[in-house]
Amino acid sequence: MILNYTSGTTSSPKGVVHCHRGIFIMTVDALIDWSVPKQPVYLWTLAMFHANGWSFPWGMAAVGGTNICLRKFDAAIIYSLIRKHGVTHMCGAPVVLNMISNSPDSKPLQKPVHILTAGAPPPAAVLFRTESLGFIVSHGYGLTETAGLVVSCAWKSQWNRLPATERARMKSRQGVRTIGFTEVDVLDPESRLSVTHDGESLGEIVFRGGSLMLGYLNDPDGTRKCMTDDGWFYTGDVGVIHPDGYLEIKDRSKDIIISGGENISSVEVESVLYTHPAVNEAAVVARPDEFWGETPCAFVSLKAELTRKPTEKEIIEYCRAKLPHYMVPKTVVFKEELPKTSTGKIKKFELREIAKAMGKSRVSRL
Repeated sequence: MILNYTSGTTSSPKGVVHCHRGIFIMTVDALIDWSVPKQPVYLWTLAMFHANGWSFPWGMAAVGGTNICLRKFDAAIIYSLIRKHGVTHMCGAPVVLNMISNSPDSKPLQKPVHILTAGAPPPAAVLFRTESLGFIVSHGYGLTETAGLVVSCAWKSQWNRLPATERARMKSRQGVRTIGFTEVDVLDPESRLSVTHDGESLGEIVFRGGSLMLGYLNDPDGTRKCMTDDGWFYTGDVGVIHPDGYLEIKDRSKDIIISGGENISSVEVESVLYTHPAVNEAAVVARPDEFWGETPCAFVSLKAELTRKPTEKEIIEYCRAKLPHYMVPKTVVFKEELPKTSTGKIKKFELREIAKAMGKSRVSRL
């Protein structure tokens, strides 16, 4: 048996119990899906305590890999270790990709390095910057409750002919189920039937397969709330399925912003913010509003090397040119650094509390 704890990005961490069989399935599945060769050189930019390092502690042993470890995440150290040890593979959340691609130490790699990302929907702009440095990015989706990545953005060769920005957009989708998993679906919240595969119909992402957790430690009520008797696990993530069958996460159900009856995906707003040349990190949460109920509130950290910092109005106008007006942040808060969990995920629950403490905004009805 193995016990992991969730990262606590939306609520208190929960103890997740996995069995030996589930971990074995996930380990073999991960090696196959990422096409890991014999004797890779693996750099641990992903915490081993985060969902068992997506099962790569066992995976690297199975293929005779060399493990390169570091005590803290630092872009300069990462680039030096890549050069010194000939690193071939590494993993990390999108925040890791953002840090290595925004670092003053970033420079094109002498040899390509495979990097697997998951943990949050990666902005296409971040994927584009990372791949331009010579990293070969693969993208997947999973949770602590699935022991690793059970959805993969399986790459199609014809997509290589697309412009770089369009390739990055396609790669930002989560993808299709991996070979070791059983079923992935997106269900309408009312009918509980599969949503239409049109890339627009929203529903909750559900899983069924052999690497699912046995349950939450000493929390039978919490287990019953997300796992059904016939084996389905309800993730709490909101997504769509595109006509080609590829899944795309739109948000966590707790992070959806409801403004004037319209559902706003914080992920979509963040993706636009990440394209601003001055933005280093961005997170969008709901702020109470007197008329609309809620409006988007953006928390932004800026790049350190800026000679001139943009104003709140300039950030809002930038978004207004790229988003429907109801999705545009009505408040922008600049912070030196956004709060993160130990696994590098932004603590949105803390930002929601800050936005709530700011009081209700008074946004024009027009």
